[in-house]
Amino acid sequence: MEKEINIKLFEAKKVRTVWDEVQDEWFFSVVDVIGILTDSVNPTDYLKKLRKRDVLLNEYMGTNCPLVEMKTETGKNRNTLAANVKSLFRIIQSIPSPKAEPFKLWLAQVANERLNQLQDPELSIEQAMLD
Repeated sequence: MEKEINIKLFEAKKVRTVWDEVQDEWFFSVVDVIGILTDSVNPTDYLKKLRKRDVLLNEYMGTNCPLVEMKTETGKNRNTLAANVKSLFRIIQSIPSPKAEPFKLWLAQVANERLNQLQDPELSIEQAMLD
């Protein structure tokens, strides 16, 4: 998997992302998204409980959410449960949160920016200079 690793910000909170050039899509850290939507002190634990309560979601995630190598807060590379945009929308609908709608809009914006960069490589250069 050829990938471009990034950190995206949603309301000043980090979301680890990876662009998979082979599949032409973003993958987002599920735990990071859970943390943002729930403000949970332990988003990993929240995710485990969510998967236990919602058997269909658990099966969906097991099939559709691969482990993708991402950096942790300590700088180590770890395999992290990740979701593409479609899968992330499915996960988000299972979490009662007032942040869900703003997060969906942000997610659509991130995906749209990448599509625009693919169509116009000059945008990629401009974005890299801004980051």
